[in-house]
Amino acid sequence: MSYHRIVKSVQSSSQHVLLSAAAACVLSLASAPAHADDYDATLKDIQSTMGGVPSFVKQFPKTGLPGAWAEVKAIELSDKTALPPKVKSLISLAVAAQIPCTYCIWSDTQDAKRAGATNEEIQEAVAMAALTRHWSTIFNGMQVDFDTFKKEMGGQ
Repeated sequence: MSYHRIVKSVQSSSQHVLLSAAAACVLSLASAPAHADDYDATLKDIQSTMGGVPSFVKQFPKTGLPGAWAEVKAIELSDKTALPPKVKSLISLAVAAQIPCTYCIWSDTQDAKRAGATNEEIQEAVAMAALTRHWSTIFNGMQVDFDTFKKEMGGQ
């Protein structure tokens, strides 16, 4: 067996072992049950933040709730993000209109209004979502060449 074949074989085996170890680590973390303390602390934090715990929260899997709540707090509810609350709620509303999600549309509209969005801004956000969806349908359905598109639209 040549030196290069031996090195390739060792590299391949090493990569396989590392990938297997990483996968096992991820799976063990993903399957680790959330501690009751984490769940209870999360419910208390939701209560404190929202003034109550909505019933749908209690339907969410207990093991996932602490992480899901941390994500909502870090992005959606935080005022220390790059986007201000009004912009985040308008983006969420526009996406919700496209999904569509009745729950999100209602909630995001309320959030946008609380953050100072006008009816005109709300309407424009939804219209932008519709416009984006419209042209996306055209570009994808007609299989417009992406490189040509980028060049024609001022890209490289």
